[in-house]
Amino acid sequence: MRLGIARLFPVALMLALALLTFYLERTVREEQANPALRRHDPDYVVSNFTSTTYNRVGAPLTVLSAAKMVHYPDDDTTELLAPRVVQTKPDEPRMSVSAERGALSGNGDEIFLYDNVVMLRDAAADRPSARLTTSFLHLLRDRSLARTDREVTIVEDRRSLSGRGMEYNNDTRQFNLYADVRGRFESPK
Repeated sequence: MRLGIARLFPVALMLALALLTFYLERTVREEQANPALRRHDPDYVVSNFTSTTYNRVGAPLTVLSAAKMVHYPDDDTTELLAPRVVQTKPDEPRMSVSAERGALSGNGDEIFLYDNVVMLRDAAADRPSARLTTSFLHLLRDRSLARTDREVTIVEDRRSLSGRGMEYNNDTRQFNLYADVRGRFESPK
């Protein structure tokens, strides 16, 4: 019986070493074939990036620009440096949003803006310009929504509102503040 085990041990050891060698060789080949898939390295960097979305008649609807755009293939993320979004609709005041940094969803329909976010609405015939400031803003372009769960301040002429958590629908012009809402309204002099 001992003779059988003594003969099988070297064979089992050789088989284990062969399997380990096969595994290591395959792992090294995969790493060499797709090194970017294992590391968080950008596959492209664009300086002074601009992307324009047009409506059905060919007029510019949304312009997204950034000082720098960096795309990472391992998780399909896109980071933006100094992003700016400008939305123009016929017969409506222009809306622009800027921030220090941002990110895009994989399909580009969602924009996440961080740090010193400022949204400006130009004046219209029936209302003054408005300025919204916050530290984070989530834009859903296809639904014309802007959301945040952070502190937000809105100033329009001699009126101001502040609160925590906000949602603004640009199509319906419906604006909701969710918590700690404070307002200040001064009468015109």
